[in-house]
Amino acid sequence: MQYRTLVMYMEIGCFVSCLCGWILVCSTLPTEYWSFSEVGSAVLTTSNYYSNLWMDCISDTTGVSDCKYYPSLLALSVFLHVCRALTIVSVILGFWAAVLTFIGMKCTKIGGSELANARVTFAASITYLASGFSGLIVYCWWGNKVRSEFVDPNFRSQKFEIGAAVFIGWGGTCLIIAAASVMAYFSGREVFYKNGKKGKPRSYATARTRTYMIPGSYGRPRTLSPSSRRTPGLTPMPPLFSGRVSLPSQKTRSVRTIQPLSMDSFV
Repeated sequence: MQYRTLVMYMEIGCFVSCLCGWILVCSTLPTEYWSFSEVGSAVLTTSNYYSNLWMDCISDTTGVSDCKYYPSLLALSVFLHVCRALTIVSVILGFWAAVLTFIGMKCTKIGGSELANARVTFAASITYLASGFSGLIVYCWWGNKVRSEFVDPNFRSQKFEIGAAVFIGWGGTCLIIAAASVMAYFSGREVFYKNGKKGKPRSYATARTRTYMIPGSYGRPRTLSPSSRRTPGLTPMPPLFSGRVSLPSQKTRSVRTIQPLSMDSFV
């Protein structure tokens, strides 16, 4: 399997993993069970309290439930404001990261050249990492707040426990961060390796050379340097003689003088 095919399959797998994690993070926004609590000792009189970023809800054993949104936006604590903002930022960054990944993947062939696709994919992976860490901060902060209030002996209000939405958010953000890290490694390696390789001059050993045969050298080639070949307007011509070249000695032909014949030569 070629390296390009391997990277293409890796990009598809990472994109699907990040998309699944982003869907899990989005599913926690309308879920009420970020934190829950049970009040009552008897089974028939048990009440369940649960809340999320937007509302507080209550239900009893008869199946009746009621939810109430927070009445005032300005009356909320800084904790809820920051959690809301980071969650929305995580969802928005995940959406744009999915768009960039779809453009920059090698299988789609939308981004252009191989280097341009790698750059877009690297930008998408960085955006996915920002999305994952934004969501992870929210869920970790929420879970730590619930835990600290539950174990605090001086906390006199109603104590809650960590709900299912926080665990789903942890799983989604960890999936996004893991897949985006793998995608960033491969795409970044391709981007920075090609950029670094592009600026290196070609060495003399890897340059193409042209070989000429000097007349009379009989198997002694002369190699023309690359610098002389690149000079514009000049035709590379080797010298006629390089050093001491012994030319083969030419055999002298003896000239025979023809003498006139007389009648006495036949007697």
